[in-house]
Amino acid sequence: MRRPALVCCLLAALSGCTAISKMAAPSNVRAWEPDQAHLPYCDFHGNQVVVYNVRNCRYVGDDAYVVAFEDRSYDMSRLAGVDFFMIPFENMPRLAHTMLSFEFVEPDGRREYLAVSIEIRKEQGETYAAWKGSARQYELMYVLADERDVIQLRTNHRGEEVYRYRTTATPDQARTLLTDVLLRANQLAARPEFYDTLTNNCTTNLVDHINRIKPNRVAYDYRVLLPGYSDKLAYEEGLIVAQGTFEETKQRAYINGKALAAANRPDFSHAIRR
Repeated sequence: MRRPALVCCLLAALSGCTAISKMAAPSNVRAWEPDQAHLPYCDFHGNQVVVYNVRNCRYVGDDAYVVAFEDRSYDMSRLAGVDFFMIPFENMPRLAHTMLSFEFVEPDGRREYLAVSIEIRKEQGETYAAWKGSARQYELMYVLADERDVIQLRTNHRGEEVYRYRTTATPDQARTLLTDVLLRANQLAARPEFYDTLTNNCTTNLVDHINRIKPNRVAYDYRVLLPGYSDKLAYEEGLIVAQGTFEETKQRAYINGKALAAANRPDFSHAIRR
């Protein structure tokens, strides 16, 4: 028996015919969980970009929330910088979820943030399993969101540890990076892709964005495959602002206490950066 056929037979035994049929091709048309029902996409108009389906759910628990999607306009000339977030998995700290958040500064000094979380797109009732992540069972999704959604969800409702690092990206680099991210979101809205635990996940996509801007800026090593170490890699590569040693920098990056104290406040993003 050829290897591909053997793999299909093994997967069929594990998960049944439904999983095999899903492997045939990725799709944007399924019965999605409500918080992932709408894919983001954008239109560029000079320095202005309109981002559709920015998520801003209001949570009362991990799985209890009021769904909200908004269309928001951003002035790319007001983009000041970008932050990197790392969230280690509980009991598996070598693995982690990684995110970005882009900071815009208005003329009056008000700051607005657009968070980017690259995730599996879950069907209704679906949960994550590592083996499924490498078996073409999940589509890939870029969640573009308010920080009070994707960050507060993790700190205040899931009880996950969250670290925020200021990157060394200049405003021009941040604009180029965000443009690449938004074009990728448009691409996925038009042509869906399968998520892959090893090759097409949150961290590999972030590395790809950086390397498209500056080829070979980030080398692929075990810390990309084990993103619980990705902040150490970013520190050594000079991608995040150092505040002493790496251990000191990481200690200062921990935001859970600030996030819990600022729960649901309009100044949540400002509070976690104090």
